[in-house]
Amino acid sequence: MMMSYRTFCQVLIWSGVQKNSNYISHTLRTACKSLSSSTSETTSKRQKLVILGTGWGSYSVLKSVSKKLYDVIVVSPRNHFLFTPLLASTTVGTLEFRSVIEPVRNTVFRQSDHFHLSRGMKVDFDAKLLHCQSVLDTNISYTVRYDKLVIGVGARSNTFGVPGVSEFACFLKEVEDARMIRQKIISNFELAVQPTISGEERERLLHTVIVGGGPTGVEFGAELYDFVQQDVARLYKHQEKDVRVTLVESNKILSAFDKRLQAYAEKKIGQRERFNLIRSSVTEVKSNSVTLRDGTVVPCGLVVWSTGLAPRPFTQALDVPKNDHGQILTDQYLKVLDDPQQCVYALGDCADVKHVPLPCTAQVAEKQGRYLASVLNTTDQSMTEPFKFQSMGMLAYIGQYQGLSDTPEVKLRGFSSWLLWRSAYLTRLGSWRLRMQVPMDWLKTLIYGRDISRF
Repeated sequence: MMMSYRTFCQVLIWSGVQKNSNYISHTLRTACKSLSSSTSETTSKRQKLVILGTGWGSYSVLKSVSKKLYDVIVVSPRNHFLFTPLLASTTVGTLEFRSVIEPVRNTVFRQSDHFHLSRGMKVDFDAKLLHCQSVLDTNISYTVRYDKLVIGVGARSNTFGVPGVSEFACFLKEVEDARMIRQKIISNFELAVQPTISGEERERLLHTVIVGGGPTGVEFGAELYDFVQQDVARLYKHQEKDVRVTLVESNKILSAFDKRLQAYAEKKIGQRERFNLIRSSVTEVKSNSVTLRDGTVVPCGLVVWSTGLAPRPFTQALDVPKNDHGQILTDQYLKVLDDPQQCVYALGDCADVKHVPLPCTAQVAEKQGRYLASVLNTTDQSMTEPFKFQSMGMLAYIGQYQGLSDTPEVKLRGFSSWLLWRSAYLTRLGSWRLRMQVPMDWLKTLIYGRDISRF
């Protein structure tokens, strides 16, 4: 029986494979071993860098540190970076919330489980362990080993022990805070047009009290004033005359700015109808009013509290040297003082450089993050220079397309400063996606007005 040509070829091929099977198997085993050895060697060379927080300092480290040198693990109760200078704009709908946040996972981790949506609870400095608790299920607790640890947990709003602040006032630190303020503003306007609401109650609902005359308080007041002038006048025209805003500040507003710029801001605020500036302090906050230092009770429908910073519980619980404000003390290389392993760093609002106090600003935290990343990327860290901060200046928006620019080179105010304010922040946004979304939001607001949907 004759064998077909196709069958003959198959027999030849099979014979060749059989003869060379040992060689092929040996080659594959050798290649796999080589690859496994190479991978293990690379992994063993990488140190485990754990970053606590996703604020300005921590996020700056995350973006700039070399992923070839470190396995980077981030532990944070929020999974996004927040561009805080534009947060006030989201409270009235000038910008949308997602236009000022950047998902942390977009930085791309080596493994998907290298980001933990958890809180740091405590640090075991001797064992190099970070104790964590999940924010999604508080029953889940675990530890993360580190070779180097960066603490950048930021700070919380300072209530100064004033009764009622935590229960009845709104802060302006996170997206959740801005969302709460926006909901409250819209709810108060809608409630004010209900037929059974008295004139006195309507005036209370439409009165907003801002406590604190720093950049956050002033810029929120500016955004609220623009909202009233541009949108309330159109959508709630019969209630516009009842809208009032009171800014309570015990000292000078925008105290860190040049005195001439302070005076300009005060003058502009003083010229605005139904916008009052009170030199006092708040001693109590209730659900429907605030009490001033002299005993005056001010009825209001919304209180926004922006009076300074206080350490978070995690920072308070750390057994490390701290300053009078409860901030972690570091040396000029941002290393935590008295760390026995000399491998823990702290930066941003939760930390302070000993003998070199720095302002608690995004600018400082971001520069510290870049500096620390460069230190970590250097193989010989003994050659690094200490951290030095040089301010690029400050910007603030005061409403009606007017801004303040306090830089070492020039002091600007008015419309030109507003253009600089917008341009500078647009270039500093964390990604090109945000650089596209923010101008689109500005354009939509200019053409169609702010979105006042309640959801």
